[in-house]
Amino acid sequence: MSRKLVETEGPKWVAQGIITTEQQQRLLALYPDDARVVGLLPLLGSLLVGLSALSLIAANWQDLPELVRLLLLLGSMGGAYAAGEYFLRRGGNDSLGIGLIGLGLVLFGAGIVLTSQMYQLIGYDVTGLLAWAVAGTALTFIYQSRFLFALTAVIGGIVQGYSTGQLSGFSYVTAALAVLGLGYYWWRRPDALLGGILATGIMWQAGLLIDFLHTKITWFFIPAMLVYAAGDWQTDRPAGRALQAPPLVAAFLFTFGLALYGETDTYAGLLRPPLMAYLGALLAVFAVSVAGKRVRGRLGSLTDWLLLLPGFYLPSGLALAVATLVVLYAYSGAVLWRAQQEHNADRITLGTTLFILTTMAAYFKLTWAFMDKSLFFLCGGALLLGLSWYLRRAARAALPPKSE
Repeated sequence: MSRKLVETEGPKWVAQGIITTEQQQRLLALYPDDARVVGLLPLLGSLLVGLSALSLIAANWQDLPELVRLLLLLGSMGGAYAAGEYFLRRGGNDSLGIGLIGLGLVLFGAGIVLTSQMYQLIGYDVTGLLAWAVAGTALTFIYQSRFLFALTAVIGGIVQGYSTGQLSGFSYVTAALAVLGLGYYWWRRPDALLGGILATGIMWQAGLLIDFLHTKITWFFIPAMLVYAAGDWQTDRPAGRALQAPPLVAAFLFTFGLALYGETDTYAGLLRPPLMAYLGALLAVFAVSVAGKRVRGRLGSLTDWLLLLPGFYLPSGLALAVATLVVLYAYSGAVLWRAQQEHNADRITLGTTLFILTTMAAYFKLTWAFMDKSLFFLCGGALLLGLSWYLRRAARAALPPKSE
């Protein structure tokens, strides 16, 4: 639960008699506005101190004797870990303690890089950097820290990026640490923020794998929608929805781009994998998603899969653009409909935004070449203003009145 949830849903709970006004205020008191910001300060401060130390050392690295370099690396890393443990054991300083543990993890990675450069090792093997990702995963489980989770996800992305970009290889162990290690941690301790971070990290790994294999880029949506399907099976709905958000964003942007540029002939060679293989894989993931939705009672969200309709197999041209725009309208309309059924103001705003973006794409796509440009902009502005007014009015009508 979060303060935002209590603020938005609390009045409805009070109106339904689930809680009293006093209980709502007590719940709000558990999530003060400034607690999160204050808690972030030691974490950000620790990272800035680490970056400052690294920049100072890097500026004078070549002038230091080899033994001094090693002692400096080991001493700074060990000192950060020891200080972190000290503040964690004292109690009341958890944010500072975790920040120092995170600083130790950053210094551990810096030590791997600098030591490998000293002995010319890192240019040939990713094992050293892989140890960095392993250490981050282990520390995440040991300290059960959201900060260390996010830091480890970033580290995994860096390691995989270096492996594919500089070593021309894909580290499947690094990918497994992200999917199985961090994924297992999140599944046992579902969290909305970490769900978004985890999904983004896994999708980054999947994108690098697709690039490494030199295959059609649309294969990316198979692992991406597997992440989405995992969210369908999660019992914690806010956390599961957060896990599903990055795949849906990627699918919407892809479909939006297809609506704008799908008429070009060059896209077919990039987007069209073998039809039966791709559809078979996509339908298998779809079946996993449907099963999860049925078990959790969320079949209404099946409309999310509209974005995965493989329209890129259609011939390029106006027909493809129109078909893709129809899909975008259907999806944004479904988001609006579900949001109104749930009386969810945030989702109404999201659906309104998607609907307006789709209308802009349709307007530019279908009228740009046929209208005088001054008239084009005048009509487009009037259309968007009118549409915005109408959707805002519909949103206000869909939401219940605020309780006094």
